[in-house]
Amino acid sequence: MDVEALETQKPLSTSSSISGFDPIISATNVVKQYGLVTALSGLNLTVMPGEIYGLLGPNGAGKSTMIKIINGLIEPTSGIVKVLGHNPSSEPVEVKSSIGYVSENSTLYESLSPRDFFEFVASVRKLDPKLANERVARLATAFGLNEYYDSPIATLSMGTKQKVSIIAALMHEPPLLLLDEPLNGLDAKSSRILKDLISFQTEKKRGAVLFSTHIMEIAEHICTRIGIIYQGKIVAEGSLDELRRAASGQQVGSTQTLEEVFLKLTHEEEEIAETVRTLREAFYVTK
Repeated sequence: MDVEALETQKPLSTSSSISGFDPIISATNVVKQYGLVTALSGLNLTVMPGEIYGLLGPNGAGKSTMIKIINGLIEPTSGIVKVLGHNPSSEPVEVKSSIGYVSENSTLYESLSPRDFFEFVASVRKLDPKLANERVARLATAFGLNEYYDSPIATLSMGTKQKVSIIAALMHEPPLLLLDEPLNGLDAKSSRILKDLISFQTEKKRGAVLFSTHIMEIAEHICTRIGIIYQGKIVAEGSLDELRRAASGQQVGSTQTLEEVFLKLTHEEEEIAETVRTLREAFYVTK
């Protein structure tokens, strides 16, 4: 969890925040420019309660930029973004307090131990110390963090640091989880536990998850809806079957994997075939 995302937060009642069927995330015509570079070009996105929404795209397509805009870490050049009815730019406290965020490259206070860091997060979020300690204790046991609880974060492996970030994102039980490549460095057991927690977030608590990953098999199995972002906008959206129909010209009965669908919808299928052909000729030419 990025330390920057913890600034000036206060607790939020999750039960009153997800009443009815209003979107948890609503983004309309979002544009983000960095000088002459356009990262997002009119992106539209809606995530409803109970959804695990997979945001997939090639490197540089705008996934992390959109997640940071939703979290209020950067402002869009234009467009409208709402999180539980609040604007991340003008209402950062309300938005950040409703989000658990795991970034692709988490920034932690490495001089602290996990114990100290969790106490810091609990104080910033104004959580009841006893309740926070109980939640953290359960999560630390589940993720096998106890033996590293008092070690400086700087000494921990990448995967263990990722566990610290995940626990910090979950400890206030937020209605929205923003997960940008959350499985980086995790072992098989921890990955499975996180996937089960993601399902619990949506099935039992009626929250939502926005999940960005390059691992197609994971997205295929856990996401209830998938949006494919390409050149800064959503080019296809829906269940896997709906994406298959979009990729195959509405043909019924397609059995393409999500990876095959993704490559076709992002126009990378032909490029890969040509690259492989060139490499085969270069390395396996017979004389």
